[in-house]
Amino acid sequence: MATDTAPSIIKNEDTPQGFAFGLTAYFLWGFLPFYLKAAAHLPSLEVLAHRAIWSVPVAGIVLVLLRRTADLKAAMQNRRMLAMACLTAAIISVNWGTYVWAVASGRALDAALGYFINPIFSVFLAAVFVKERLSPMQVVAICLAAIAVVILAFDAGGLPWVSVALTVTWGFYALFRKTLPIGPNQGFFLEVLLISIPCVPYIIWLEATGQGHLLQSSGWDTFMLMGAGIVTAGPLLIYANAAKLLKLSTIGIMQYIAPTMIFLIAVFAFHEPLSNTKLIAFAFIWAGLIVYTVSMLRQARGR
Repeated sequence: MATDTAPSIIKNEDTPQGFAFGLTAYFLWGFLPFYLKAAAHLPSLEVLAHRAIWSVPVAGIVLVLLRRTADLKAAMQNRRMLAMACLTAAIISVNWGTYVWAVASGRALDAALGYFINPIFSVFLAAVFVKERLSPMQVVAICLAAIAVVILAFDAGGLPWVSVALTVTWGFYALFRKTLPIGPNQGFFLEVLLISIPCVPYIIWLEATGQGHLLQSSGWDTFMLMGAGIVTAGPLLIYANAAKLLKLSTIGIMQYIAPTMIFLIAVFAFHEPLSNTKLIAFAFIWAGLIVYTVSMLRQARGR
């Protein structure tokens, strides 16, 4: 992941500040289903549009405070960088939209499964596109994750598309985001700015036709829609700082916090049914994650 700090300054060690930033970001992501569930009565596409629109001022203020606006101007004058930012913006839009819909539709468990699979899928993408060599343990982890997807597909009579969509979109987003030579804060602002271009006229049309909920509904709905920008931008910007102050292996382990919380919230707070088939699939995923984590720690120790 690109950072705002020069590589020579980054230390390959964990810091207390990094732990604080990392735990804050992942816990905020873990509690996000409660927010989305509270907004479940609102159309998912409208919530997605407001997530992007209200993220722009939040990310913009951060850039001004960090004095990184010059980097953004240079990026916007680079056609290749703009094209790549459009691609990552489109991918993350699908990811956000799928997640919003999944929680609102009572499928938070499927979302948790997708984010559990993601680390293993990222290893697979690295092997295919970056030509990274897979260790035997990583191959085992990928096979275990694939078995879990096959089990769910067989049980449902088709692919578990929510889980697959979240896994694939986040995996490719992370892959392409690495090729964007711009800091995370500037990159996030550029992405939400691009996403907002079609979102603004869409929201104006909704309000003009009486279908919107920003001005046409209760104050609570207005608060929820505007707050969507904070709950979207906040964790991402906090995570960007954590990434600079933690080892990659530490971040790799901490990324299980959010899907674990989503899983627990889905089962015990939202009371989504956890069938035996899903439980077996999760068992395969958790086994794969254990194998993946051991492999990652061994590689880190070797380095």
